[in-house]
Amino acid sequence: MAEDEVREGTEAAAAKPKKEKPARRKGAKAKATKEVHAKKAPREAPPLKPGQVHVYALDGKAIRAVDLPAVFLSELRPDLVRRAVTAFQANRRQPYGSSRTAGTRHSVRWSGKGHGVSRVPRIRGTMTGAQAPGTVGGRRAHPPRVEAVWAKKVNEQERRLARNAALAAVKDSALVARRGHRFLADLSLPVVVEDGLEALEPKDGLTREGLEILHRLGVYDDVMRAKAGRHVRAGRGKMRGRRYRRPTSLLLVVKEPAKVRRAFGNLPGVDVVSPSALNAEILAPGGDAGRLTVFSEGALEILRSWAA
Repeated sequence: MAEDEVREGTEAAAAKPKKEKPARRKGAKAKATKEVHAKKAPREAPPLKPGQVHVYALDGKAIRAVDLPAVFLSELRPDLVRRAVTAFQANRRQPYGSSRTAGTRHSVRWSGKGHGVSRVPRIRGTMTGAQAPGTVGGRRAHPPRVEAVWAKKVNEQERRLARNAALAAVKDSALVARRGHRFLADLSLPVVVEDGLEALEPKDGLTREGLEILHRLGVYDDVMRAKAGRHVRAGRGKMRGRRYRRPTSLLLVVKEPAKVRRAFGNLPGVDVVSPSALNAEILAPGGDAGRLTVFSEGALEILRSWAA
């Protein structure tokens, strides 16, 4: 009896019509999958030949390759770069000196020879030495003088060769990394950005927009490095209006710095200059060549007229 019931149940289940599944639209699904993969797939950068760099859009994608100007092929001369930067720093130094009466504002006397005491000038009525260089509070033997000449001269040709050598160093990723700059490994140096960088509208939050552009280009970490590296200066300078020191970050070279400075000028360690303002010191702060540099495409074209 039980076997008959099981057989009847099986036959009834087999007799029920199966629920048909909706037909798959293979073409539409394949098309949608293809579109998703196309969005996720990174855009391949155009191949580079020797002496070429990528031109990046504001979204960080490499859109084409351009030849570097001849000035970037100059010889690397660390000695000339260091000499020119030292001259720049020395020529900005302000002469200073102490007062001619410093350390001598005492009423002193000398007891003379034959009294069994040293011949040190002493304050009247006491045995306290004063005014002599070897006494506490006395004058200095060789004080700094205003007449001292701190300036250093550098020939015009040497200065130009130093600038060209510093420009040639910004395309060397090893030198740039040695200075401590942080950037993406696949980034072509110097970083060249389309001229839309100079067309940013001055509005609220423009610095935030500039940070987003640097993040897409792959140089955002260098700005954060400069921000985190701010520290109290060692020595007496901390009492003289220069208490803090901060690392130098990237350099932006554009045709019209006044417009671009609204977006990038307040970022820590970032400098915005025009091609005409380039020199060895701004390209190699401290005399160490290889600063991380970002050029606008128009500013790079201006350098094509410079002699190597």
